[in-house]
Amino acid sequence: MKKLLHIKRQESPDSESYYEDFIYEYSDITATVATALGTLPVEWEHSCLQKKCGACAMVINGRPCLACDTKLEDLKGENITIEPLNKFPVIRDLYVDRQSMMDKLKELSVWLDGKAQKKEEDRVYNASKCIMCGLCLEVCPNFYVGGDFGGMSAMAPMSRVIATADEKQKMKLYADYQKGIYEGCGKSLACRNICPAGVDIENLMVRNNASRLWNRRQ
Repeated sequence: MKKLLHIKRQESPDSESYYEDFIYEYSDITATVATALGTLPVEWEHSCLQKKCGACAMVINGRPCLACDTKLEDLKGENITIEPLNKFPVIRDLYVDRQSMMDKLKELSVWLDGKAQKKEEDRVYNASKCIMCGLCLEVCPNFYVGGDFGGMSAMAPMSRVIATADEKQKMKLYADYQKGIYEGCGKSLACRNICPAGVDIENLMVRNNASRLWNRRQ
């Protein structure tokens, strides 16, 4: 079996991009896009290759996904187009700079400092599944690097923080949530079915928005 990999490449952040084709032959039906990329002279980011770190996020045949979670046999046809995420600056080839996600978490003061109440444990568990891959931002019509809106990759960890904060801390968190997430989200839910970790994004959004509105009425 073989696939033709049509890969978008770029030598540096300031250089022009171009496409290069590679033929990849394989016999293992469990082979993934990550398996193929591991044999090629193409720069891409990866770590666990077990769908846990989110490092190998890219666009495959027009769909944002993880290379380690995309089997070659599941992709129809012999030609596969592989491109870097579009929402982030390219460092080289398929390797992009996702520092803006981390910067947004610092801006929103997203870190844990307490224990969730029993009624909030399911929200914390759901949010903790986020692997910060950035695929939700790739499909979001409202997110762009440098903007105020942090996207769902910021909302998930912020959900954990809100659930564990005391009442005084929540006052600031709700204000940050309103500016950094609530006001920027168009509620398109384009991110709902793209998460490789299975985070129930709609549930988090509904509960976080309800918390924010409830607090505002106090």
